[in-house]
Amino acid sequence: MKRTHLPLNALRVFDAAARHLSFTRAADELAVTPAAVGQQIRALEDLLGVVLFRRTSKGLELTEEASGGLAALRTGFLHFEDAVQAMQAGQSSHVYTIACPREFFAAWLAPRLAAFRAANPQVRYVLVDGEMTDFTEANLDLAVRWTDGPGDLEGISLGTAEWVEVGSGDWIGWPGDPEPEGEGPEGEGEEAKPPIMVSDAGQAIAAALAGMGRAHIPALLAAGVAGNGRADLIGEAVACRRAYWLVAPVPQWRQKKVKELVAALTAGA
Repeated sequence: MKRTHLPLNALRVFDAAARHLSFTRAADELAVTPAAVGQQIRALEDLLGVVLFRRTSKGLELTEEASGGLAALRTGFLHFEDAVQAMQAGQSSHVYTIACPREFFAAWLAPRLAAFRAANPQVRYVLVDGEMTDFTEANLDLAVRWTDGPGDLEGISLGTAEWVEVGSGDWIGWPGDPEPEGEGPEGEGEEAKPPIMVSDAGQAIAAALAGMGRAHIPALLAAGVAGNGRADLIGEAVACRRAYWLVAPVPQWRQKKVKELVAALTAGA
């Protein structure tokens, strides 16, 4: 019999009826009607091709066939319970796997993770570089992404949707800032692109600080620029569509351990 075709609900009913030797008491345990129990037992008997219960003057009795399979069935249910507990144990695990852009980790996330671990010494972190890392492939608990919303994931924004201009001169473009594409030299295609293209906000900041041009950078990263003694290069914060979002699929987002970390990271934000 294929595992995908196991009549698990009927087997659960059979186990309850076998323990009580009563459809009525089994129904009370399972919060169904005695008639529903009888239907499940008859359906299971039809599927297996055996009789499971015999009615006698003393009440229900298990047949030899039913008794022969009962011990293995109950062992199987115990294994199911062990499997569920093992899966739930991940919710109480103290290991967090987090994907985050490198520059955001250095400027914002690292000190907050350190504070959370100081209050919870049992916590361990696995940090993965990159915003778009796949949750399933990397077994992620959380990810930080520079985006205009959580999309299909659950999430919360970290700070406001703002960026600042850093540096001067030609535009430095990066994938998180599509605006310079319309502010480069007049023309179309390659001619309309900024003269300098980099791969992420961290490289945009480094290029601007090196005097290669000017770039839009997320406002949450501006403090790091000021800390380098280059506050004179930072412009005023202006609204934009994107912000840093802390995101996860619904199952991860609902886990107790994830809720605790999210609450700590966003406290006072």
